[in-house]
Amino acid sequence: MRSPPVAKGALYEQVARIAKATASPKRLELIELLCQAPKTVELLAQEASISVKLASAHLKELRVARLVDTERQGKHIIYRLASPDVARLWVQLRSVAQDRLFELQDALRQLRDSQGEWRGQDHAQLLRQAREGNIVVIDVRPPGEYEQAHLPFARSMPLAELRMRLAELPRDKPIVAYCRGPFCLMSADAVRLLQDQGFKAQQLSEGVAEWIARDAPLAAS
Repeated sequence: MRSPPVAKGALYEQVARIAKATASPKRLELIELLCQAPKTVELLAQEASISVKLASAHLKELRVARLVDTERQGKHIIYRLASPDVARLWVQLRSVAQDRLFELQDALRQLRDSQGEWRGQDHAQLLRQAREGNIVVIDVRPPGEYEQAHLPFARSMPLAELRMRLAELPRDKPIVAYCRGPFCLMSADAVRLLQDQGFKAQQLSEGVAEWIARDAPLAAS
């Protein structure tokens, strides 16, 4: 005996669970943070500038929608993306918003134009120039994120350490700084610092999530 057909509305309802889970600015920010590396709720709360209680509530919604998984390590619960597809979802959603919303375009234009954006053709060109030593790519995210995954040939130079490590950078080559993606301000701050110190510095708007979305190669420590 055949089972009764599933109502079409029930199918859309299941898909809407994903839309509902991502219909929050802070939950999107948490997804972006988890694109960088697995993290504890305490660290996520700190980086998202919210309380641990609120971060836990948002993470619960993401877990119910099966967008994040958890793992216990000693006394800590570690959150991670359930799949690389979640990173791709975030990048695609942001890309559609950027394509359709003039307000977002204007905000990003102001951020990038004020600091100087890397104008290379594509990621393959960036890798080639970095491999050949024509440019120096620096990752200004926290060390744990760099260790989890980073762009090939990139050096770890966290923003908090950058001023003290300027002597490690060449002054005769362009420096390309990246962080967590277009919405992250760390690379803009790094470029401003470097330019003030006389370096040829540019900002790469892409980060690890964007490279995951295009299946570009990444490295890990």
